[in-house]
Amino acid sequence: MSVFNRRNAILGWAAWTITKQVAKHKARRATSVDGGTVRRIAVPAAVAAAAATVVGALLFWKRRGRPDELDELTPE
Repeated sequence: MSVFNRRNAILGWAAWTITKQVAKHKARRATSVDGGTVRRIAVPAAVAAAAATVVGALLFWKRRGRPDELDELTPE
């Protein structure tokens, strides 16, 4: 008897389809607007992501503006 048969394939497909629907429903509920306010977790997460992006960009530009330390140490 094979592990992969038609019955297991149909059960797996059904489980995957239901799981996707439940995940989509939860995502919609988590990001829905309740009386003009967004869920409490969305705003701090967005602020943290924006701050991390700004800090990362500043560090990147600061690093690009400096000459490499290795170039200064290598003899010519």
